[in-house]
Amino acid sequence: MRISKTVCLSVFVLALGVVTAAAAEHTWVGNISESTCGANHQKGAEHGSKTRSDHDCVLACIKNGGKFVFVHTGKVYNIENQNFAALTEHAGHTVRLKGDLKDDTITVSSIVMPAKKK
Repeated sequence: MRISKTVCLSVFVLALGVVTAAAAEHTWVGNISESTCGANHQKGAEHGSKTRSDHDCVLACIKNGGKFVFVHTGKVYNIENQNFAALTEHAGHTVRLKGDLKDDTITVSSIVMPAKKK
């Protein structure tokens, strides 16, 4: 049995499409936190007697060497592109995040506040 070049090329293109689809962008809703607190962010507890907003707490921990992370349903994901501008803007917020996931690390492509429920 002889297989034509067209059939082989078609199978290759189809396989490539499956691999590409597997690496497709995903969307999650969760919180922008930082690596020190992760999913267990406690307002003010890490800062002595100072009570800070979630936003200010995350930024203070980032300034002290922490890394931005994304918390979705209790699981903490690393963020590959730490310089993504919207991370600072949305630190401590619940957001809708889009990006590519590889192992436990997300490369972020978009961060927006989720629509308010009516």
